[in-house]
Amino acid sequence: MDDFPAVYARKHRAKENNYCKFDDQRLQLFTSSLYLAALATSFGASMVCTRFGRKRTMQATSVFFLIGAGLCAGAVNIVMLIIGRISLGVGVGFGNQAAPLFLSEITPAHIRGALNILFQLNVTIGILVANVVNYYTSNIHSAGWRYSLGGAGVPAAVLFLGSLIITETPTRLVERGHCEAGRAMLERIRSTKEVDDEFDEIKSACEAAAALCAEEKPFRRLRRRESRPPLVIAIVMQIFQQFTGINAIMFYAPVLFQTMGFESNASLLSAVVIGGVNVVSTLVSIIFVDKIGRRKLLLEACVQMLIAQVTVGGIMWVHVKANNSPSHPWALAIVVLICVYVSSFAWSWGPLGWLDPVGDAFLSMMCTMKAFIFFFFAICIVIMGVFVLTLLPETKGVPIDEMVDRVWRRHWFWKRYFSDADDAKISNC
Repeated sequence: MDDFPAVYARKHRAKENNYCKFDDQRLQLFTSSLYLAALATSFGASMVCTRFGRKRTMQATSVFFLIGAGLCAGAVNIVMLIIGRISLGVGVGFGNQAAPLFLSEITPAHIRGALNILFQLNVTIGILVANVVNYYTSNIHSAGWRYSLGGAGVPAAVLFLGSLIITETPTRLVERGHCEAGRAMLERIRSTKEVDDEFDEIKSACEAAAALCAEEKPFRRLRRRESRPPLVIAIVMQIFQQFTGINAIMFYAPVLFQTMGFESNASLLSAVVIGGVNVVSTLVSIIFVDKIGRRKLLLEACVQMLIAQVTVGGIMWVHVKANNSPSHPWALAIVVLICVYVSSFAWSWGPLGWLDPVGDAFLSMMCTMKAFIFFFFAICIVIMGVFVLTLLPETKGVPIDEMVDRVWRRHWFWKRYFSDADDAKISNC
């Protein structure tokens, strides 16, 4: 705590405001530096992935993770910690682009939704493991935090070794003109030589995409009228995902529980429990996403998250004041409700819907808004539910190349953007 003396002092003052114990700008800069670096990197990650391939991008991801973990573990001051977090953020930005794309390109269409959620499942497992490590290293007086932060180097090393073993996807190989190698890789992935139809689809899609790019730059295509519906939904869904408050609650769970009166170890253990709920609930999404559909899961989760957030806000408003904590039963009730909230997010908005402007300022928001921060998130969830109900079409079982005719042109609102569109130009939207 040498780098956060003000936080340490406030934490141990008997009459300090419970909601403001951890309101420290340097602490928030430490946490938000990763997210901000990831956000900045994400703007260029797509071009890097296109130019250098999915494999090399994942290799770069692991290198940035290893550098970041080393800097954080060996940090001698707050500046070194933040630089390490920035390096980790760059890795997150590249990884969130390359890994899902790699999975999408090697997966058969009928299980693509479930396999892509495995990426989110691994994220939730990582959160759980990190919480467990934090719990056990918290008792190591002087160097526990170094083991905790440096532990990120272990999965980074696994990712690096894995990226040396894998090859590029069939789509990437065909894009680079290596059609024979692309077909051989597809046969290897599918464990059969009967891949004529799928390979022809990949080849045709790559040729059409190349011709389209030669005619019009990719970012300029986003300005076309028929590109607006998927562009708007993609942006809005990512923004909504963060305004559920999930990253703020997951990342600051130990802080939140100490605000409610838990001791340090108890708060960390509660975070471990929530991490476990997160993993199990993500498995639910893997099982049901291609059976129930994305839209139904999102709507159900909105209702469940709304109930949990409003109830937590109400309990904290009544029982958590500036200078007193709730009784043990109410504190446990809040933990259970947060588990209910996290479970609904994990099987819906988490895997189906990434960076967190809310999480970056959560501690200041909690200090200012107190219990009403949960009502703020509840209002956001209501808006999200209305958006999904009215403007998000269901894509369950629809191949990408049939999305325009079977989804966009049949939607009550978005169909107006495709009425006069040229079929040749939108076939690859």
